[in-house]
Amino acid sequence: MKKLLLLFMAFATTNMVSAQVETPAPSPSAKLEQKVGLTDITIEYSRPGVKGRTIFGELEPWGTIWRTGANKNTTITFSDDVTFAGTDVKAGTYAIYTRLNSATDWDVMLYSDTNNWGTPQNWDDSKVVASAKVEVEEIPFNVETFAIDINNIKNDSAILELIWEKSYAAVPFSVPTDTKVSESIKAVMGGPSAQDYFASASYYYEEGKDIEKAVKWIDKAVEMTSKKPRFWFIHQQALIHAKAGNKKGAIEAAKASLELAKKQNYAPYIKKNEDVLKEWGAL
Repeated sequence: MKKLLLLFMAFATTNMVSAQVETPAPSPSAKLEQKVGLTDITIEYSRPGVKGRTIFGELEPWGTIWRTGANKNTTITFSDDVTFAGTDVKAGTYAIYTRLNSATDWDVMLYSDTNNWGTPQNWDDSKVVASAKVEVEEIPFNVETFAIDINNIKNDSAILELIWEKSYAAVPFSVPTDTKVSESIKAVMGGPSAQDYFASASYYYEEGKDIEKAVKWIDKAVEMTSKKPRFWFIHQQALIHAKAGNKKGAIEAAKASLELAKKQNYAPYIKKNEDVLKEWGAL
């Protein structure tokens, strides 16, 4: 009984030690997700408060580089290549840092190294992929909690906004909407691709749907890739034609697929073609 009591006390003590009190963060984290045109943009940052202090010029002195938030450095992720204040920036994730030149003049920078807690100890100008010199405006009211927003959203552009205390800074950026839409229109108006026909035919074959449509689609897929024939397309053509009752066409396709598979030394399709040719009495 005494041993059992000691074990219970040890268990209770261990759990009491590992338990932690959870309290609100002084600068709560935030995540902004915004689509501009066809580009996804995600911003992750912490939001400090003014709390009766003078922020710019005192807490964040002039001439220094600010992490543009609190805690871990603020990051922005672009799903596409963008243009940030006139500079081309590749798709990816970047830290946002701000050089506080004066009350009216800031440089908002995208920094390629995102693994920093705050501002890098050794700042590297070569890691600045884009820099925007912005004119900072004084707003007629106090913004207690630091905020980053994306506004003035259009099909191909928007504005990244930094707002805190009585300061407002905005950086224009553009996204490749026209290029993406034009490519989409070209693809759709040009009709289905060979892969589209192949996938559709394969689905109809597997699901026992209209086999004549499957024949039409697989033949189109093979035709569209005739300059660079794909043995897996032609093997599927053999199976579909066999199911449609065209044994002669099926055998011809299987032999063609077998020859291509042998040239590329691709054993799985060599076996698949040999198996169906044996089944159809052609090998």
